[in-house]
Amino acid sequence: MSSPERPGAGRARRRIVHGFLPGRLIAGVSALTAALLYAGDAGGAWHTPWFVAVPLVLTGMLLAGVAGFAHYARRRRRSAIRASTESAEAPASASGSQAIR
Repeated sequence: MSSPERPGAGRARRRIVHGFLPGRLIAGVSALTAALLYAGDAGGAWHTPWFVAVPLVLTGMLLAGVAGFAHYARRRRRSAIRASTESAEAPASASGSQAIR
């Protein structure tokens, strides 16, 4: 017996709903690193001093902010360039009338 196919199951590419956010990736990696360090300390694998998490997480947040701002600036610049090339076409009305009906 074959199972019924889901709609779109044969598609090779998936549509990305949310864009890539590098700032959130960096923030998550720094928080996970701090959590893994303290998990290893709790498990007895090694000793992690109590003051390690603060600089690690704060540095991660700083880098995440810089990466997020750079990504935002690049995306904004790219959309401005795209908007300027789209407006270079002929105007909507060739007769010159701008009256709204």
